[in-house]
Amino acid sequence: MVTDHRKQPRRRGEALHAAIFEATLDELAEVGYAKLTMERVAERARTGKASLYRRWPSRLELVMAAVYSVLPDPADVADTGSLRGDLLALLRHTSAALDGAPGEAMRGLLSEALGDRGQAATLRENSQGAGRRMMHEVVRRAVERGEVEAGAVTPRRLDVGQAMIRQHFLFNGPPIPDTLIVEVVDEIIVPLLGCPAP
Repeated sequence: MVTDHRKQPRRRGEALHAAIFEATLDELAEVGYAKLTMERVAERARTGKASLYRRWPSRLELVMAAVYSVLPDPADVADTGSLRGDLLALLRHTSAALDGAPGEAMRGLLSEALGDRGQAATLRENSQGAGRRMMHEVVRRAVERGEVEAGAVTPRRLDVGQAMIRQHFLFNGPPIPDTLIVEVVDEIIVPLLGCPAP
């Protein structure tokens, strides 16, 4: 028997968003991005489709918002006391996230956007740059500790580690081997930032 969401206590604001995001992530885990529908998310969240479409005009925007809702705040990135330790912790965290609903979402979002310029533009517009912000926080601390020269920090150098992890994930799927994470840190990111390789 289907419960009529209109007879449930009305949720608003953060409570409604949390229910919708949880339903979206549960649907991603259960059926994958390709089979996720706004109707099923609304039903699972016990709300109306209009509530979803008012906030997120497309499935792509809803899924991106749900995934960003579970990503850590860049300021909360592990502080191990060293650049190498922080990089390993961050990329291991990225790897673990890709092994779940965020990874399923990424594969689906990219496959949908690749053949559609409008979808690709929407994907770019809704991207929040979380990976770069987390890398920036790790490197900022390394600069403060004197491990990295401020002039060595560029946007491309901040992007390269996360990009290599994502590329491996997209072509090989999860899980991402820890040996790969160590190699990306030791052979690529650390030397790019002007530090001696371990």
